[in-house]
Amino acid sequence: MTPSKPPAGFGESTLYGSFIPGEEAAPAAPARAGMFDVCHVGVVLRTVLLVEAVVGVGAMFVSENFQDWLLRFSLLTGGVLPATLAWLIAACSLKKYLNPLGASMQWVAGVLLGALSGLYGCAMLAFTGMLKSPPWWASAAAGALLSAIVLAGLFWRAKALTPAATAARLDELQSRIRPHFLFNTLNSAIALVRAEPVKAERVLEDLSELFRSALEDPAESVTLAQEIALAQRYLAIEQVRFGERLRVSWNLDPTADMARLPPLLLQPLVENAVRHGVEPSASGAQLTITTLRRGATVVVKVTNSTPGGAGERGHGLALANVRERLMLLHDVQAQFKTALKDGVFQVRLEIPA
Repeated sequence: MTPSKPPAGFGESTLYGSFIPGEEAAPAAPARAGMFDVCHVGVVLRTVLLVEAVVGVGAMFVSENFQDWLLRFSLLTGGVLPATLAWLIAACSLKKYLNPLGASMQWVAGVLLGALSGLYGCAMLAFTGMLKSPPWWASAAAGALLSAIVLAGLFWRAKALTPAATAARLDELQSRIRPHFLFNTLNSAIALVRAEPVKAERVLEDLSELFRSALEDPAESVTLAQEIALAQRYLAIEQVRFGERLRVSWNLDPTADMARLPPLLLQPLVENAVRHGVEPSASGAQLTITTLRRGATVVVKVTNSTPGGAGERGHGLALANVRERLMLLHDVQAQFKTALKDGVFQVRLEIPA
């Protein structure tokens, strides 16, 4: 791991390119969440469990006792499980062709894939000799019905992931820069204009980049490196305000830089650490940001000391929103934990590399 460099100065490369006064950056096109984005462990697991639960309940209607139910359930699973996995593999492989389709065509394609998968499962049971008279039409209908149920869940998941749909719920987190932060930053810049004009210029540049990132159209995800650069700009501004009270340590692993995060996710965690660790303490606080890649997982930690070992209690809205956005993007592959121990508060994220 290597410590990061300080934030870029005026005229240097910024988070989204060089900042030139008077030049407007083209807004990034918002990413569109797809209905067939099933290439996630959580989606696969829930789909398999749902189908198996439906099969298990259905087997109860024709079973005389537990042993009979277990035999029928095992028999049906031999066809249903491969059919379900075939549907998931097909949907994952064809998503770049299916996601651009209109909503109606997506439903038709998904249901047809389900019918074909049902026929595939029936064919497997017939091929192994487990079915003397294969119920082809019933298998196709069952596959179509189960795929429609799964598609309904995927539809609402895609809707939740769409930036336009989540904008209202995430407004508190992405409600741009807090007014008192803007007021304090401008006061700091004004105080530096005559004594240290270059430093004042850098503060205003960092502030403009924060606003640009907050106001542009949201993408589904950005790299960890981008989030770190944005957090560095925020802390550079707060460093001017708090001086020696804000002590920052960066322990960054370059191999973790390409991990994906929802936009504007790390900066609120850093801001939360400043607000509850540095602001209420006359002596300030130590803030540490750590990234580390461990195989296929990237660990991100934001740690801050707290005044009197307790810190200032907040409402937890920022942390709750961060947790929700992280789970929307990475599902069960992400972990979000907080802990307060021995006067040190830590937020720990685990995301796919």
